Amino acid sequence: MTRIVDLTVPLESGQRGVGIEPAKTLERDGWNATTLRLYSHCGTHMDAPLHFGVSGETIDRIPLDRCMGPAWVVDLTGIEPRALIGIGHLGRTKDKVCAGDGLLLRTGWGRRIGNPSYRNALPRVSLELAHWCAEKGVRMLGVEPPSVADVNNIEELTAVHKVLLGAGVIVVEGLANLDEIHSEKVMFMALPLRIVGGDGSPVRAIAIEDQ
Repeated sequence: MTRIVDLTVPLESGQRGVGIEPAKTLERDGWNATTLRLYSHCGTHMDAPLHFGVSGETIDRIPLDRCMGPAWVVDLTGIEPRALIGIGHLGRTKDKVCAGDGLLLRTGWGRRIGNPSYRNALPRVSLELAHWCAEKGVRMLGVEPPSVADVNNIEELTAVHKVLLGAGVIVVEGLANLDEIHSEKVMFMALPLRIVGGDGSPVRAIAIEDQ
């Protein structure tokens, strides 16, 4: 038996980078349809290397087999705001990670959506941990905050993203519901929209765990 945990933030009009407007109505046009205006890094999303100019690889050119695979769940619940997440925070998991594995950092940050601290006081991936992920051959790195690094510090933001994206690590940001995962290792999947030339895309992210 397997269990699927949806790790995706629901998109609603009025959220940062999200606009959803009626385009057609059943009464007027015979069917319902909406117009979506989505920032490429809104909600739960994936970064393409193009996002920080690491390479010309766009979101539509990322092979789907890189967007799924086994992932370790690291419990960092209770971590302080603005904390730098280092290798030491991984605990015993750091000795279990093999090339091709993913990492999901559970911080509880998804519960802060709508609060200014969600964006401005996020715990972030240290440059040390980014280099470690690159050296270990980590396939995917998933975090609950809207970014792996401080969005208000362009130097940090650029450095961490360049290390990860430059090493081919798939970066998924804005995850939710990691506290609903019961296993220490799951199958993680995040599939982006196939946007030609895209620098990123919202994704539907899920974890599949054995019961």
